[in-house]
Amino acid sequence: MRTNVALWWILTGFFFLVFVAYTVWNIIAHPQPEWWHGIEWVGSVALLFTALMGSLIAFYVQRVHAAQGGELPADILTADIDDGDPELGEFSPWSWWPIILAFSAAIGMIGLAVGTWMFPIGLGIFAVAIVGWVYEYYRGYFAR
Repeated sequence: MRTNVALWWILTGFFFLVFVAYTVWNIIAHPQPEWWHGIEWVGSVALLFTALMGSLIAFYVQRVHAAQGGELPADILTADIDDGDPELGEFSPWSWWPIILAFSAAIGMIGLAVGTWMFPIGLGIFAVAIVGWVYEYYRGYFAR
């Protein structure tokens, strides 16, 4: 986590430095009586906002690191690989519902691109697939 914080602050500084260099370079390359007419606004604003977004991520990651109350196993040099392996939950490798859900998304997107009559069909398949995926442990062979 400390490494991530440092990397994001370095990226923020880099993009801010590039923003300053880009803006000054454009002012020098396009001499005008009013200096603000020499600025290429799209690139300057994009680089400034990139630096600001990097600072938002850096600040957030820094606050999360401060609030977690310790180091993650990835930051400890003597940690084993198994120390950072959390329990992720229960998954159904035999379930067909995610494939049907992806099929419904594909039908919906094709319906938006080709013909709007297909979009409600995709929504109907989506409703069936999401209900089937949520309730697959309440029926059949794996019921609880």
